[in-house]
Amino acid sequence: MSNDIAYPVFRAPDPVLALSVARRLMEFGRCEHSEVSVYAYLRSVAEVRRVAKELPEGWFRGKEECGEFDGVPREDQPALVVGVQGPGLPADPTAYEGRLPVECELFDRPVGSIEDAFTAAIGPNRGEINWRELCWPDALDLDLCGESKHAEVTLLFNTPHVTSTSPPTTTPSSSTFAASASTAAR
Repeated sequence: MSNDIAYPVFRAPDPVLALSVARRLMEFGRCEHSEVSVYAYLRSVAEVRRVAKELPEGWFRGKEECGEFDGVPREDQPALVVGVQGPGLPADPTAYEGRLPVECELFDRPVGSIEDAFTAAIGPNRGEINWRELCWPDALDLDLCGESKHAEVTLLFNTPHVTSTSPPTTTPSSSTFAASASTAAR
């Protein structure tokens, strides 16, 4: 049994610089099956609409209250609750009442396919880029064996914390960008 441990390795106020560093670290463990996923947490209708224009293929899903749709068939639930791609987002601002923050996600994309567009689109919102299916090589001179089970690189946007589940920051001055790698505890 093993546990994931994230090590913060870089922090910068410039998202493009942070992306560059995270990519260099990711390339160290990249293999043919490596994938990238992106996530954003959008706190206003204006930000949802802006990001949907920049990332129309993203899946957008608003929050729902626990049990709010118990017994309601999926096809009868609001599109924003079920999840919808950018062009299918509701035009009526009242559809977002009680649904913010809205999450935007793109899963399991080829490495290099979405990172630049996502970094340009994230703006003041909290988000992350996560590269998975990596394989850290052996470092025999340090007596370290290669590892793939926990090999990931995550780039966090607009959070002072290592985990993206932390509450969003409220002011741009508190925004930070951190790249981290996960590995197994030995």
